[in-house]
Amino acid sequence: MIEQLNRIASKRDRYIRKSRHYYNDLKRFYHFNIPEGSRVLEVGCGTGFLLNSVNPSYGVGIDISPAMIEIAQKNYPHLRFYAHDAGEFSFEEKFDYVIISDTLGYLNDIQKVFNTIKQAVDADTRIIINYHNFFWEPFLAIAQKLKLKMPHKRLNWLGRSDVVNLLGIEGFDVVKTGKRYLLPLYIPIISWFFNKYLAHLPLINSFCLIGYLIARLPKQLPHDNKQFSVSVIVPARNEEGNIEDAVKRIPDMGKHTEIIFVEGGSSDNTLNEIKRVCEVWSDKRDVKYYIQSGKGKGDAVRLGFEKAEGDILMILDADLTVPPEDLSKFYNAIATGKGEYINGSRLVYPMEDEAMRTLNILGNKFFSVMFSWLLNQRIKDTLCGTKVISKNNYNKLIANRSYFGNFDPFGDFDLIFGSAKLNLKLVEVPIRYRARKYGETNISRFSHGWLLLKMVFYAMNKIKFVY
Repeated sequence: MIEQLNRIASKRDRYIRKSRHYYNDLKRFYHFNIPEGSRVLEVGCGTGFLLNSVNPSYGVGIDISPAMIEIAQKNYPHLRFYAHDAGEFSFEEKFDYVIISDTLGYLNDIQKVFNTIKQAVDADTRIIINYHNFFWEPFLAIAQKLKLKMPHKRLNWLGRSDVVNLLGIEGFDVVKTGKRYLLPLYIPIISWFFNKYLAHLPLINSFCLIGYLIARLPKQLPHDNKQFSVSVIVPARNEEGNIEDAVKRIPDMGKHTEIIFVEGGSSDNTLNEIKRVCEVWSDKRDVKYYIQSGKGKGDAVRLGFEKAEGDILMILDADLTVPPEDLSKFYNAIATGKGEYINGSRLVYPMEDEAMRTLNILGNKFFSVMFSWLLNQRIKDTLCGTKVISKNNYNKLIANRSYFGNFDPFGDFDLIFGSAKLNLKLVEVPIRYRARKYGETNISRFSHGWLLLKMVFYAMNKIKFVY
């Protein structure tokens, strides 16, 4: 294998130019998933084309072919390259991202490579793998004979389940999977339409050339640990009757629990009640409040998160339809490393009468299907108000917020889309949804439903139909 790779190394960049339509698609895929300025390791880097394309602040490439590495180092002297078997390499530093592109089929021992790269990753690292769909094997063989594709002696053909299994054996957790790139032959406009839109549609998607997985190495922390502090953000508008009950019922979590009310222009006595409760409970709990200058729950959540001092950020709606006592379940899900973005789900357990109207239930189920397809991660209840993310990951989300813009008046989808863009592991915690005891809902089924539908189409071009 090494001798063959050395022989064709000088032709590698020529084949990349010849198949630039395919490699440009790979560039777009990795550029979407890897923010510029990240620390990136590529296993099977060849002549360094893909590693350089993601503009890393620190990039390292490994390839078994010394001839490939010699060309890579000459082409990209600002990056570091090593001629070595990835399964035998000793890593002494951590990376934000690991790329394994079109490489698995040529590895002698894939499991050994997965085991070795654990030295180079931590719980925040994302491993991004792409491979060829077995359906395309005869077509790729023809392309190779016609010298349209660089000749390689393939050792393995792996499907999604094979890769997921090997990652699982080595302790990796798959965050999302998918397929892309339906039409490799470049035909102006037609190729663009096929690869941008048709390639992502159900059933048709099964015939795409490229399969991909994004994985992580999760934390292994004990249940009910006290390692993290928590900030619970409670947006409150016309919720006077629920304020003190929220403080009483929010459990103590981690090493410290902070409660932050954000009042949003109430027409009842909510603001004065918040002030009274903060004063009464000041000796017993860490309770504080802020008054938002903007409008809407999204603005309130952003203000609360900005002021929060906890390691873990939680949202609890002030209507208390999600029982505050259940927040400890959310804490354990994120604190033990089971997930990185934790979403409540009201659609598992039976609901109390009047807790959610029929049209609302149907709307939630529709958006569940749409967003599961959009995100390539299963999400059953997009509209549950209880959502949890670490302060560290929220800061990363803020840094990437310009990609989506300030589009979300609710605050829910800013977190959902931002977490999806960061490839955070999404976990849902089922809760028993209760009927509100005080006040009336601030949600308008039809006007807000229309807003949500517009956000779905907006997200399609930002997350799904990326080309």
